[in-house]
Amino acid sequence: MTRLFGKHYGWKTYFESVDNNPYLNDFYGDMKKWSFHLQIYFLSKRFNDHKKILDSKFSCVEDRSIYEDVEIFAKNLFDIENMSERDYKNYCELFSIMTTYLKPPDLLIYLDASIETLLKQIKKRGRDYEQSIPKTYLEQLSKLYDEWIKNYKLGNLLIIPSDEIDFVYEKGDFNRVLMLIQSKLFELGYKF
Repeated sequence: MTRLFGKHYGWKTYFESVDNNPYLNDFYGDMKKWSFHLQIYFLSKRFNDHKKILDSKFSCVEDRSIYEDVEIFAKNLFDIENMSERDYKNYCELFSIMTTYLKPPDLLIYLDASIETLLKQIKKRGRDYEQSIPKTYLEQLSKLYDEWIKNYKLGNLLIIPSDEIDFVYEKGDFNRVLMLIQSKLFELGYKF
C-alpha cells in the first residue's frame, strides 16, 4: 500500500528495513537470543526515518510507525518470555526518550486483517524466514494490535478492514482504499 500510495501521489516512501536487516534471519532462528537486538535495530531505523519525514518539505508515507513496536512487537516478545524484563524496560525507556523528539503522524492508517489473511499474505510474499512463523505468534500480535488501535490517541486514525480487498492486484480495490484515505485527508484539511 505504501508503494502504491506513494507512487500515486508522488510522495516519498519509507519502508521497514527487512531485506538488509542484519538480525531478522537470526531472530526467526532464535527469538530469545536476538529479540532485543532486533527491536533496537528497528527502533533506530524507525527513529531515523521519522526524523527524515519530519524534516522533509514534501509529503511522505511510511509502512510502519515507530509507535507500534513498543506496544506490540517488543511487548509480545516480553510477554512470551523471549525478551528479558531488563531488556524490555531498557527498550521502553529508550523508546520513551526518543519519541519525545518526534511529532506523531498526521494520519495513521491501520489495515485490519484476520490471521487467515495474514497467513495468505506471508505465503504470497515468499520470504523464507517468515514461512515458519507460528500461527499462535500472529494471534498474539493481532491481540496486541487490536488493543493498541483501540487506545491510539496520538493523532488521527483511519481503520480499513482489509480481509476482502487486494489493493495490489485489483485496481478497483486500490481505488476504493484510495478514496477512503483521500476522504479522511480532505476531512483533515489536506490539499492534494
